[in-house]
Amino acid sequence: MGVGNWFSCREARGERNGKMIRINQIKLTPDKGKEELVQRATKILRISEKEVLSLKIRKQSIDARKKPNIMYVYTVDVEVSNEQKIMRRQKGNQVTLIHETPYDFPNSGTKKMEHRPVVIGSGPAGLFCAYLLAEHGYRPVVYERGASVEERKKDVERFWNEQILNPNSNVQFGEGGAGTFSDGKLNTLVKDPVGRNRKVLEIFVENGAPKDILYSHKPHIGTDLLITVVKNMRQRILDWGGEVHFHSQMTDIHVEDGKLTAITVTTDAESIRCPAEILVLAIGHSARDTFSMLYERQIPMIAKSFAVGVRVEHDQEMINCAQYGENVPYDLPAAPYKVAANLENGRGVYSFCMCPGGYVVNASSEEGRLAVNGMSYHARDGKNANSAIIVTVTPKDYGSEHPLAGVRFQQLLEERAYQVGKGAVPVQCFGDFCENKVTEHFGKIEPQIKGAYTFANVRAIFPKEIGDSIEEGIKVFDRQIHGFAKDDTVLSGVESRTSSPVRIPRNQELHLENLRIYPCGEGAGYAGGITSAAMDGIKVAEMIAKEFTFFD
Repeated sequence: MGVGNWFSCREARGERNGKMIRINQIKLTPDKGKEELVQRATKILRISEKEVLSLKIRKQSIDARKKPNIMYVYTVDVEVSNEQKIMRRQKGNQVTLIHETPYDFPNSGTKKMEHRPVVIGSGPAGLFCAYLLAEHGYRPVVYERGASVEERKKDVERFWNEQILNPNSNVQFGEGGAGTFSDGKLNTLVKDPVGRNRKVLEIFVENGAPKDILYSHKPHIGTDLLITVVKNMRQRILDWGGEVHFHSQMTDIHVEDGKLTAITVTTDAESIRCPAEILVLAIGHSARDTFSMLYERQIPMIAKSFAVGVRVEHDQEMINCAQYGENVPYDLPAAPYKVAANLENGRGVYSFCMCPGGYVVNASSEEGRLAVNGMSYHARDGKNANSAIIVTVTPKDYGSEHPLAGVRFQQLLEERAYQVGKGAVPVQCFGDFCENKVTEHFGKIEPQIKGAYTFANVRAIFPKEIGDSIEEGIKVFDRQIHGFAKDDTVLSGVESRTSSPVRIPRNQELHLENLRIYPCGEGAGYAGGITSAAMDGIKVAEMIAKEFTFFD
């Protein structure tokens, strides 16, 4: 059997008994291919290549600790017919025998539904919740305030090119959620022993994402590929009997005798009362009008901490050199970075949503307010690296104990950003940020921004302590990445949509204490990023399935 077949047969046949031999810490230089990986694996196991039934890369990462001597580090799973015999010959902990149990959706409950489950929002949380429900016969109905991903792409590009904002179809709202126009990062720190993380990646691959996300240490898809993946997932929901309605915003909920009975859905043409007994709230972190409506309907919520700051742009070659070393003889991917510091003033400052070879984007969703985000295409071949450098803020900063005080705090910063930039993205070189003055010309770094931008005093957007914290943090990070605090580093603002400023409490069954309303994902305060939001959507789908039988 050839090397190529080894890497593919497992997917076609499935594991023989779930038992695999896992080999950790196989190190190869970046110029070595799969053939070398197989040879190293068989040498470690002391077997011939003929004894290998399948081999799968489980994890791939880059070890740059001894730069410029860069190594790829692999974990591989090898299937053989005599694993016990082989394991008896092994010493140390590089080789282990594993029994991998694949993700298993729960059996259906017995309670009958009068109406199909309703999912509000088609970002990662809502999309994956609906996907799993549809796959298992629950025929969910999805209402999305924004446009389909194809139409949404046109709306976003028109905003960037012509400054015409569609408040319901933009970087924040529409099919795929805010993550569609981001880097498409899929790494998460959420630990999940039942395999939801892996399931998310597998669903992405089934719908057109590159297979390397299954093993990459820092998997990412990219905006250009995510659009197709999201469209394919929607089609499967439809094929399985679900419904997806665009330009359909939930504007009210109706509770009678302590039970959810219906929601009001508003389209471009009319408002419709739709029956609902099971409601998944996957509304996203920017659904401020929906937060207000829920508060008015006495849905419990609390203000939570989040973070605000700026986007910083550096030359990607500088970042590559800092991370990989000089004169690296290999073609390596654009290097990411992660930095963090605890300041003497008690603030935490850290990088967020780092986009190698990416773009800063105008991510606004409201007239008269401006927010930025980062985005990368799959190739990550832009000339600049960008990342959010953000500072923690807590309810103490909001000036009010109101549950929506964090929302208002965001809005005030975004209003200042809009004002200082006169509607365009405000940009400032770091040296001028430190001196609190408007930049007059760029240095070696010119911004890569989707949308109009202009010189402005970015520092003026922030309260003094936050502005000072951003400056101090960037100077601290210069000790970790030389050149990080160069005067010509380009800053833009305001990065305000890092996570939801609100949490909607839920019980152990993941719904409100007395209603079958399931707050879900990032908007409800239970996730931070594409993968964790998708995993939370899966968890909610499981809870619904455990209690209710599928919809006839």
